[in-house]
Amino acid sequence: MAGGRAVNGLEAPLQLVGFIAWLVGAVLSAGAMVWIWQNGEQARPDRTSLMIAAGLSALWCAISAGLGPEHNAAIIAAMGRNLALIATLFCLFAADGRTASLKPVRPVIVALVLVQLLQPLLLLVGAKGSGSAGMVFEARMLIDMLVSIGVLMLLHNLYAGAASGLRPVLRWTGIGLAGIFAYDLNLSTVAYLGQEMPSALRDMRGLFAGVMAGLFALGMSAAGPRVQFSPSRAVTFRTLSLLLIGGYLAGMVLVTKSLALIGGDIARASQVVFVVIAVVAAAIALPSPRMRAWLRVMATKHLFQHRYDYRQEWMRFTRTIGHGGTGSASLEERVVKALADITESPAGLLLMPNEQAQLELTARWNWPTLAVPAVAADFALSGLLEQHNLILALDEARAGIDHHGEAREVPDWLCEADDAWALVPLIHFDRLVGVIVLARPLHPRQLDWEDFDLLRVTGQQLASYLAEQAGQQALMDASRFDEFNRRMAFVMHDIKNLVSQLSLLAANAEKHADNPAFRADMLVTLRNSADKLSALLARLGRYGSGQVNAIAPIALVDLARTIVDRFEGVHLVALTRDTPVSVMGNREALEQALIHLVQNAIDASEAGMPVFLDVTADALHGAIDVVDSGKGMSPEFVRSGLFKPFVSSKSGGFGIGAFEARELVKAMGGRIAVESREGLGTRFSIVLPQANAARLFGAQENDQLDQQPRHQEAS
Repeated sequence: MAGGRAVNGLEAPLQLVGFIAWLVGAVLSAGAMVWIWQNGEQARPDRTSLMIAAGLSALWCAISAGLGPEHNAAIIAAMGRNLALIATLFCLFAADGRTASLKPVRPVIVALVLVQLLQPLLLLVGAKGSGSAGMVFEARMLIDMLVSIGVLMLLHNLYAGAASGLRPVLRWTGIGLAGIFAYDLNLSTVAYLGQEMPSALRDMRGLFAGVMAGLFALGMSAAGPRVQFSPSRAVTFRTLSLLLIGGYLAGMVLVTKSLALIGGDIARASQVVFVVIAVVAAAIALPSPRMRAWLRVMATKHLFQHRYDYRQEWMRFTRTIGHGGTGSASLEERVVKALADITESPAGLLLMPNEQAQLELTARWNWPTLAVPAVAADFALSGLLEQHNLILALDEARAGIDHHGEAREVPDWLCEADDAWALVPLIHFDRLVGVIVLARPLHPRQLDWEDFDLLRVTGQQLASYLAEQAGQQALMDASRFDEFNRRMAFVMHDIKNLVSQLSLLAANAEKHADNPAFRADMLVTLRNSADKLSALLARLGRYGSGQVNAIAPIALVDLARTIVDRFEGVHLVALTRDTPVSVMGNREALEQALIHLVQNAIDASEAGMPVFLDVTADALHGAIDVVDSGKGMSPEFVRSGLFKPFVSSKSGGFGIGAFEARELVKAMGGRIAVESREGLGTRFSIVLPQANAARLFGAQENDQLDQQPRHQEAS
């Protein structure tokens, strides 16, 4: 009895909620009718029928609120509303020319009207015999289902075959019609199967009809057809997540209730086991990044015309690039992150071309484990990427798919790295500024035209940022060089005066010194000082000139032993390989460059750690390597700071040593290569042409110069 009183106690609040729902539906429908009458477009063919339908809907809701939804007057009013909606559908077919082209439409509409008109007959039958109430209820529900199915089929036919110009007119009216009859179909189906009308769904029917009438009014206004429902992707993804969670909970309830029908201890044990399994599965699947990535890809593929939300991508892109300042990531790292965020790649690399157009590692983002060689890719690959602005899908390269001959130029380390996904070139004014290597997303997919277009445009934007930074850095370097040159001009002027004075003193001492021994010592001292100052002046004059005089063959092994002897007692420097080779260069300049590099290696090493010199050779070049096991350098510093003047990793360093060494080696026709890993050490390689190869190339050039006058004389 207590349970029965509790149920009876809930009836009054539910009845009140139902009454309010019907009343709100009546107000909304009446407001829609007034809006259509005052603001609806006069030329719309469905204006009159929709206004009548909205008025009958308001009358039906009002009667249901006052007399109850099962009263005969409410049923007749609902029938009248449905007939007005069917007339609206017929008017829409007529507006699109369907009455002439689709002859089966008119008989179907007539059949729907006749079926709907059976409702009054059923009410009369039910009023005469009390024993036929169940049969009348079932017949009414069947009529409602038939009418709803017929209208929904016609509505689908109307919208699917409508001309593109008419679809904006049909949008909101079609949504309203589909909503009303879909609700009626579900309600009548549930009632027919359960042999009774569910009160909650029945009372919400009027409120839902009022909302749909509001859509009719929205579609009838001049601005209505232009209003589009376009939820953001974030809202869509959250909605899908909520739907999945709701479906998961509904499935749990359904299975649990089904198991309860078995009864007994087995049912209770099965319920407990199922709940435990479901909770564990949800705890594993829902927080999974792979699950979220899969959901995002599937929603993007099937719910949106474009994969990317361009407004959201642009805002995130600008936030990433603009988030600079002290303590933040470098521009190079932010460039990688900005591009990786677009494709949801978890990591990336930035490769930039050196002076030989070879790609070298400049920056990493979330990819510390991938081993990248000192020369990440040859100039042939960078040339292809620059010429064709080619975004390279590495899976295609691994499969042998070739578009412009790039498959054979992809380096082995990229092919062997399974998580390397794509190469995106950064092009600025038809010049390759860099290449970004993107890691494979958590939910991998094939790159398509939209990916290529967006990545190509984004790459150009990122290239402009890198080029702007390089230009600003070049201006700063030029400004500091000007200041450096102005200071050095004064130093050179003073040294020149000092050399002149010492030379004059030496000349006077030769004439006037009385003591022969003193005179001899003074002359030796003065001449040595003058020679040293002259050598210093000559070396200072070479800064920035890019020239080295007195090119001659140099035995690299002998020079390496000289360097070892020079640092004996200061730090352990060992010669580990001594391949005999002779290169072309200036011994004094090469020795000066080696002293700079060895001293830097000593500064980077611990007190007891040796520095090694390796002398090697190949067919055309000789090389001497300076190897240490010190602190090492980051790829970013090697790329943008190592050979920059006035930039030093040492406290109090002037930052001119490595720069001078490179300039001296370049002036001799050689190059300096660097390999460094933080915490492991650094290898500097000075590579110069072998003497024999240089003589051979020089002889060929002389032969070509000798042949040119002969051709001119013959002509």
